[in-house]
Amino acid sequence: MTSPRTPTVVNSTVGSRLRRKQAYIAWGFCLPFVLVFGIFMLVPLLGSFGMSFTDFTARDIRSPFAVNFVGIDQYTALFGDPRFRQAMLVTGLFVVVGIPLTMTVALALALALNSGSGRIVSLFRVGFYAPVVTSIVAVSVVWRYILQPEGLANQALSLIGIQGPDWLNDSTWALPSLILMAVWRNVGTLMIIFLAGLQAVPQDVHEAAMMDGAGGFRRLISVTLPLLRPTLLLGAVLISVGYLQFFEEAFVMTKGGPLDATLSVAYYTYQQFGFGEYGLASAASYVLFLVIALVSLVQFRLLRSQD
Repeated sequence: MTSPRTPTVVNSTVGSRLRRKQAYIAWGFCLPFVLVFGIFMLVPLLGSFGMSFTDFTARDIRSPFAVNFVGIDQYTALFGDPRFRQAMLVTGLFVVVGIPLTMTVALALALALNSGSGRIVSLFRVGFYAPVVTSIVAVSVVWRYILQPEGLANQALSLIGIQGPDWLNDSTWALPSLILMAVWRNVGTLMIIFLAGLQAVPQDVHEAAMMDGAGGFRRLISVTLPLLRPTLLLGAVLISVGYLQFFEEAFVMTKGGPLDATLSVAYYTYQQFGFGEYGLASAASYVLFLVIALVSLVQFRLLRSQD
């Protein structure tokens, strides 16, 4: 006599086999990526992390297992290097000034474009986003021409009787020049993100505020910005990760000069690799990684607290 529970057991067994088969198929599709990631990303990452605790240099490439374990000496040497401290200061200024400026301009553009309609608005959206997809090298070359002593920037200033400086060779103006270029290039990304957030704000909330007598500025402060706060924080996270790693601007336009006025942590790390100080360069890269992780963690916690 067949037990009444037999069909259930059979169905459970069949279902378990089906799920295992689906899992095997899924892992089969994932395996190429896992192998590529492990070989070309995970292994080098772990290797560079271990390298940061050794005195590995270019001379040790032929005998990598003969290097000495030095513990945290490379990290101690980093913070004892005035150039690294200068690079941390420059990167901090780039982030502290660049992020609020980029977000403010991007939000202003998003508000302006959100209030309009038609082909002209679409054209402006494409125009403001175009620098994002343009090669950073091409952008840097154009800006180098603009900021030359006889470039377009100084020619424009001369029209109103102002003699412009040598922007990229003046230690006072070199970093602000790079910040200005970075804002111009990255504002399109945040503009698109903020525009999407603005279009997700319920219209009935604005209508209710209007019925209560709130003007445009009051609605912006009391309605739009609070509802847009998760989007603002998301934009801050994305742009801060990029600004903390800024490298191409200094590499193409100023080579970290003049007098290390535009020396970023990423450029300092690149220089140490060029000097053959692989252990020191690895330590610098992981200090930067830790800073990025801490900044992102704080921002994501702020974002999660709003949910």
